[in-house]
Amino acid sequence: MKQSQLFTKTKKTISEQEPSINAQLLERAGFVSKLMSGVYSYLPLGLRVLTKIENIVRQEMNKLAGQEILMSGLQPKENWLQTQRWDKVDILFKLKGAGDRDLALGPTHEEIITPLVGQYIQSYKDLPQYVYQIQTKFRNEARAKSGLLRGREFRMKDLYSFHTNEKDLDEYYDKVITTYLRIFERCGLGELTYLTFASGGIFSKYSHEFQTVTQYGEDIVHVCLKCKIAINKEIIADQSSCPVCGNQDLKEEKAIEVGNIFKLMQRFSDAFSLAFTDKEGKQQPVVMGCYGLGTSRLMGSIVEILHDEKGIIWPKEVAPFHVHLISLAREEAEIEKAEQLYLDLQRVGIEVLYDDRAGVQAGQKFADSDLIGIPLRIVISAKTLAQNSVEVKERAKSTAELIEIDKLVEFINRD
Repeated sequence: MKQSQLFTKTKKTISEQEPSINAQLLERAGFVSKLMSGVYSYLPLGLRVLTKIENIVRQEMNKLAGQEILMSGLQPKENWLQTQRWDKVDILFKLKGAGDRDLALGPTHEEIITPLVGQYIQSYKDLPQYVYQIQTKFRNEARAKSGLLRGREFRMKDLYSFHTNEKDLDEYYDKVITTYLRIFERCGLGELTYLTFASGGIFSKYSHEFQTVTQYGEDIVHVCLKCKIAINKEIIADQSSCPVCGNQDLKEEKAIEVGNIFKLMQRFSDAFSLAFTDKEGKQQPVVMGCYGLGTSRLMGSIVEILHDEKGIIWPKEVAPFHVHLISLAREEAEIEKAEQLYLDLQRVGIEVLYDDRAGVQAGQKFADSDLIGIPLRIVISAKTLAQNSVEVKERAKSTAELIEIDKLVEFINRD
């Protein structure tokens, strides 16, 4: 993509009412635009990042035998009455449809997925099943804040699993934990993200969160230095030791929640009479699990954690482009060589944002590049062309090096 053709532009500042780092940087760099509190539009660069994150999640869900569907965002009141949650979920957006029908905008989809899957389950032979979607969700948060971390409209992956018994649920649940940790690793947060024990409420003794440690976090977790899991403050209030190994050497850290999973057991299958016939011909309730991951929240978390004073530092796998090619060429022959390099990189499958903007000073181009945060910056100019080279700098490093043009593709693909 040519940067001159982007309809968006970088900004030096945004409203002081946006104190969170991810909101500041994503808006200034032209990834998102705030429509109102807790609601954002995703601009071309931002949508590329969000799509890459969701494709990573999709790949990993498919490896778990997940079947992707897309459910309606509009939900009837009747389903929520059946689970007795219509008046209990305080963040539910409620609205009136034609014929004075009461509807809700979906904050979650247990009320929809349970009867939906129930249409196709009769026998134990129909189980287990794993169904997921990636969708826009709505929550009427009293205090939408922290940019993409706490929104009223947001993107989310929710996976639901259906089992004949708790043992089968437990085995799948453990597989999901491993998969979630791999997702965070691929998104650049692996070394900082911990499986975190949280209160299980009415479903089980524990549920689990995934918390990424950062000084900018709003949550408090206690990391077990022995088995490398974390415990949230609710659990610590009840016990002062690790629930896995009993270790009391726990380190308090600030963190951001990037995912959560629950054993729903029979809570929703009972509400919708979701049952199966076992091998003896008896009716048994289906056991369920739920696995949530906010993809837009993950995008905000990456920025909140991976940045410096100049801007964003995107991990390679989710960056909007792999290479930011910056042309400082002025003479026609130099411009032609820069254009040719842009085409050559694209031809071999390298994603390039090409800063071909005329009349923009080098300092501004470099500042924009640091703000946008693409992993590799390549500068082509009269000076570098005199040595048949380009200047290459990794976003996370302070030094640059000259690379011969005919060796550039090999250098880019070295990792």
